[in-house]
Amino acid sequence: MANLQIKGIQDDLYERIKEMAASENRSISQQVLFLIKEYLARKSSARSRKSPAQVLLELTGSWEDKREPDEILSDIKGGRKNSAKLKEGF
Repeated sequence: MANLQIKGIQDDLYERIKEMAASENRSISQQVLFLIKEYLARKSSARSRKSPAQVLLELTGSWEDKREPDEILSDIKGGRKNSAKLKEGF
């Protein structure tokens, strides 16, 4: 197994890791390895998920309609209902 030495770590960061390790019954080395593994697992999971933009792009052209745009708009507008809810204002 390889060894890793970290130099120049800030005192407050070291203390936080030390406290985390103590609360989880781990050594500081075990805690650092745990944190690195957890971070890498999240990164690979995030990479495998599609971004909202990717999902939207995949939907592009996902339905076909043989009607003309004016006919589609007419159907949309015809399906709208006028509401009297805001007739008096907010």
